[in-house]
Amino acid sequence: MASELKRIIDQVSREKGLERKVLVEALEEAIKSAVKKRYGADLDIEVAFDEESGDIQVFQYRTVVDEVSNPNTEISLEEAKELDPESEIGDSLGTLMDISSLGRIAAQSARQVIIQKMKSAERDVIYDEFKDRIGDIVNGIIQRYERGNVIINLGRTEAILPKSEQIPTESYRRGDRIRALIIDVRKTSREPQVVLSRTHPDFLAKLFEIEVPEIAEHMVQIMGVAREPGSRSKIAVSSSDADVDPVGACVGMRGSRVQAVVQELRGEKIDIIPWSPDPAKYVLNALAPAECSRVIVDEDNQELEVIVPDDQLSLAIGRNGQNVRLAAKLMGWKIDVKSETRYSHLQDPGYRSMLELPDMTENIADRLYNNGITSLEALASVDPEEAAEDVKVNKELLETLVSEAKELLAEMGGQEAVEQSLEPVEGPLEENETVERDVGEDVEEEGLVESVQEQVEMAEEGNGRDKAQSD
Repeated sequence: MASELKRIIDQVSREKGLERKVLVEALEEAIKSAVKKRYGADLDIEVAFDEESGDIQVFQYRTVVDEVSNPNTEISLEEAKELDPESEIGDSLGTLMDISSLGRIAAQSARQVIIQKMKSAERDVIYDEFKDRIGDIVNGIIQRYERGNVIINLGRTEAILPKSEQIPTESYRRGDRIRALIIDVRKTSREPQVVLSRTHPDFLAKLFEIEVPEIAEHMVQIMGVAREPGSRSKIAVSSSDADVDPVGACVGMRGSRVQAVVQELRGEKIDIIPWSPDPAKYVLNALAPAECSRVIVDEDNQELEVIVPDDQLSLAIGRNGQNVRLAAKLMGWKIDVKSETRYSHLQDPGYRSMLELPDMTENIADRLYNNGITSLEALASVDPEEAAEDVKVNKELLETLVSEAKELLAEMGGQEAVEQSLEPVEGPLEENETVERDVGEDVEEEGLVESVQEQVEMAEEGNGRDKAQSD
C-alpha cells in the first residue's frame, strides 16, 4: 500500500505538472482532516509522509496532567511515564495513532480534500504558466459551446473564447483546430482561466509577425492596427532600413504573406499602408485609394479636414463610412471628409448662416444652395409649397426651416439695432474724450435737432417774403 501510494504521487506529479511537495502536503492535509472528523476536531495531531518508504504516520500530542478532563488533549502522569519515564507535568507527549480503522466516510473526506488541493495547485501552476504569455498566439482544439462561448482545449488546460471576441462571420465546429490571442489570465475557481480573442487588433499584428520575418527581426515595425473583424482592417507599417520596403515585405512574393493572414481570418480584407509622422501625409495613405485635394490639420485638437474631388467622396468615405472610420481609428484623430463643392459652399457666409438653423443639415443646405437659396434672407422669403419639389425637401420640413430662418433673422435684426444704439457718436472730440449715451438721450437730441431745423426753415421763408416785397 505504501509503495502504491508513492507511485501514484509520482504519476500524478508527472501528468499534472505538479511538484511532489504540493501533492504530499495535500495528502497530509487530507489525512489530518479525516482523523479529526473520525476521532474529534479538538485533536492536536501531526501527519508525516515518509518519502523513502511511502508510509503515512499520524502523531497525537497530549499534555501531561495529574487529572485528565479531556482524553483527546490530556494524558495522566502515570500513563505518560509508561510511555516515557522522564515525562513530567506540563510536558507535551506525542504518540503514534493507528489510522487503519478510519473507515469509508473518512476515506471519502480525505479523497475530497486531496482533489480540492490538487485542483487549487493545478490552477496556480496554469496561472503561473500563462500569466506571462498575454499577447501571444496559442493553438487549440474546439471542445464545446457554453452559452455562446467557445471552450478550447489547449492541452494542459481549457481556455474560453467569449462571444464578444469571436469574429461575427465565422462559424466554429467541435474538433476544429483554431488559433487565437491570449488577452487575459484570471485567478478563478470555476470558469476557465485563460481568455482568448480573434477580434483584437493585436491578433492581426501577431499574425503578420509570424508570417513576415522582417517584423520579427524588427526591421519593419507595425505602427498601428484598426479592425472591423470579419470585414476589413488597416495596418500601418514603417521600416528602419531604407533598403526595405515595409509594404512590400508584408505583402510578400505574389501576395503570399498577406494571403496567409487573410486565410487565417477567413477572408477579412487587409489594407497595408506606409506610416508617416506627418498627419497630412498619413491620412492620404490611410484613405487610399481615394485621391485627396487638400488636408487641413488642427494639431491642438487632433482633427483633420480632408477635401476630396466630388467623384472621390464615396470612395474616401467607403461603404457605410467604413474607410474613413478605420482611418480615424488607425490614426487616433478625428477625420472630417468633405467634397470640394461642399467646402466651397462653406466659404460663403450665407451658407454658414443657414447651418445655424436647428433642423438644418449640410445635405439640405447643399440642395437649397444649388437651387439659388444661398442665405437666410433668401430662405425666409421662400414659398415652401412651391420650392419643396424643386429642392426635393419635405414640405413640412421646409416650412419649419423657413419659420426658423424668419425667427433667427428677427433676433439678429433686434441685436443689430441694440448694437447700433450703443455705437459711439462720430464727430470731432477732444483728446481722450468719450461719449456715452442711452436711447433716451438719442431721442431727446433728435427732438432738439428737429426744433432747430424748423426755426431755420421759418427764417428762410421770412427772408423770401422780404425779398419779394422789396422787388
